[in-house]
Amino acid sequence: MSDRLATLLAKNRAELLGFVEKRIGDRAIAEDILQDAAKRGLEREGSVRDDTSVRAWFYQILRNAITDEHRRRSRAGRATDRLANAEPAYDDTELEGRVCKCVAALKDSLKPEYAEAIARVEVDELPVKDYAAESGITPNAAAVRVHRAREALRKHVLQACGACAEHGCFDCSCGA
Repeated sequence: MSDRLATLLAKNRAELLGFVEKRIGDRAIAEDILQDAAKRGLEREGSVRDDTSVRAWFYQILRNAITDEHRRRSRAGRATDRLANAEPAYDDTELEGRVCKCVAALKDSLKPEYAEAIARVEVDELPVKDYAAESGITPNAAAVRVHRAREALRKHVLQACGACAEHGCFDCSCGA
């Protein structure tokens, strides 16, 4: 059986991909669906009887995968609509006013590259990959730098603020 399914997949890849892409409308997602369906088909090939057409059986797997994708999109769309129409959970300006001001001052006590990483990624909300390009380093190196910068800042805040920092600096008593 595996030879029949593998042959079908190898000889008819373009046709199978076209079938999925026509119903999904996105080539990259169609590629993913085809790959997942092929994996599923190869895992379940023992359930096909000899007298059953492998082609018809695999197309049914593809149709089921396409239906699943449409359901996922529908759920994601509904969730996005709910989020877009929801009232904000809090006022950003109120939160910023309540957070301990010493964090900003302690940022400057970090190594310069860590302070820059915190400023660009956390404060300016620049994506790590964009920060990497801006800094002339790889995205991996940027992610490591941001991680180390966060850890260093966390340690500085714990040293400076003590118990206050353990509770998120919401009723700051460290005097900063």
